[in-house]
Amino acid sequence: MITNLLKYFKTIRIQKIILWCYFVWYLTIMSIYFEASLKLWASSLGISFIIGFALILSTNQHGVKQDIWVKIRLFLFPFCVSSYSATIKDYDFILLFPSNLFHLSISIVNCLLLLVLIWCVKRFYQNNS
Repeated sequence: MITNLLKYFKTIRIQKIILWCYFVWYLTIMSIYFEASLKLWASSLGISFIIGFALILSTNQHGVKQDIWVKIRLFLFPFCVSSYSATIKDYDFILLFPSNLFHLSISIVNCLLLLVLIWCVKRFYQNNS
């Protein structure tokens, strides 16, 4: 498992790195501002199914089989967007960013840690492959 993860990070492209940074940001903000509201999470899940299914239909091209991870992302994006917006609505955010500088810095540091991890893996593998 660790070997597969290292291989994944060795070959990861910038587009996926950006998506991983989005996900790290989402997880960080959700862990800080988590709201245990069944209504919030059920609504986000419902939106995820409706929009995710529509995205699957709109990206399906003449029976070409899509990668499972692409399908997962098509459902995960609307879930993350809806739960993020519902969670932060009662807090003082500027666009997507918390106005609390400590919370903002935690989110930025977590994304930077991911980038450093990927950089280290790429550098190590480059010298040992």
